[in-house]
Amino acid sequence: MKERILDVLEAQTGLKVEQLRDKSLGVRIAKINDTAFVVLVESTVTQGNRLLVLQQLKELTAATGLPPLLLTKYIPSAIVEEYLKHGINYIDSAGNCYIRRGSLFVCINGNKHKRLPKTKQARAFQESGIKLVFRLLQNPDDINLPYRVLAQKVGIALGSVSAIINELADLKFILKTDTKTVLKNKPELLNRWITAYNDFLRPRLLKKRMRFAVPISDLSKIVTGAFWGGEPGAALLTNYLVPEIYTIYTDLNWLELKTMALVPDDNGKVEVLSMFWQQSDEKQTVHPLLVYADLMNSGDGRNLETAKIILGNELSYIGR
Repeated sequence: MKERILDVLEAQTGLKVEQLRDKSLGVRIAKINDTAFVVLVESTVTQGNRLLVLQQLKELTAATGLPPLLLTKYIPSAIVEEYLKHGINYIDSAGNCYIRRGSLFVCINGNKHKRLPKTKQARAFQESGIKLVFRLLQNPDDINLPYRVLAQKVGIALGSVSAIINELADLKFILKTDTKTVLKNKPELLNRWITAYNDFLRPRLLKKRMRFAVPISDLSKIVTGAFWGGEPGAALLTNYLVPEIYTIYTDLNWLELKTMALVPDDNGKVEVLSMFWQQSDEKQTVHPLLVYADLMNSGDGRNLETAKIILGNELSYIGR
C-alpha cells in the first residue's frame, strides 16, 4: 500500500519521491523533494483507532527527529482536521494529502475514493470476539481452558469460541503446539481490540447520560455493583488524573445510581454503560484494559499521558 500511495503523489504533483528504510531504527522513510519524513502505514483511520495512530506517529517522530507522514487508504475529514492541529502530514489512496515542511507544501482535497467491495469484519473483532479477546488479554493462560469453560466465563456460544480462536490463529495471534496454545503478538492484538471495542461495541453499551447534582468528592463512594472506567478509573489506578468525564459500568438500572446524587442529563458528564463481562464487586474500577481503552477513545492529551502510565504499569505484561 505504501508504494502505491506514494506513486499517486508523484504522478499528481511531479514531485520526486524516494522510498527508504532505516534498518538501524526499523522505520520507513519517504523523501519528497529531498525532505525526509518518517512513515506510518495504517489501512484506515477511525474513531476507534485515531488516538492510537496519533500516538504511534508522535513516537516515530520522537525516535527519529523526522516529521511524520501517515499513509492510509482512507481517513475521515474530521480526523484530518484533528491531525493537522498536531502537525501530522498525510496522504490517502485517492491522492488527497496535506504535506508541510519548510518550503515544501502540498495540499490536495476533493479526490473521490473508488467504491470498494465490502469485506466482512473478522469474527474476532465483532461482538462475541471482542468479549472473548477481552478475557484473553486479561488472562492469556485462559487460552488453554476447555472451550466450554471459556464460553461460560465470557458468556458467548460454544461454537463462537471455536470459530474465533481458529480465526485468531489464522491472524497469527495464537500459536498452537502439540502441548499448549499461546497468545502471541499481544501488543498488536490489544490495539486491534481497542479499535474494535471503541468503534463497534462501546457505542451499544451506553445506557444513560447523567450529572452529579452535588459534586463528587470521593471516588470510593460508588454503589455496589457499579465500577469506574475511563477517567475516574484511571484516577484511582494512577493518582495522576482529575476526572472531567465520569464513566460508570454497571448492570444496575440507572435509577439505582440516584444514591450517588446522579440525575439524568442528556448533556451530562457522567456516562453510564452496560457491563459485557462478569465482575465481582470487590474492586471499584473495571480492569485496567477497559480503563485504557476508554482513555484512548477520548481526545484529551492528559488522558493519553495517563493511558501510557497504565500501559507501562498495570498492562506491562502485554508487552512481554
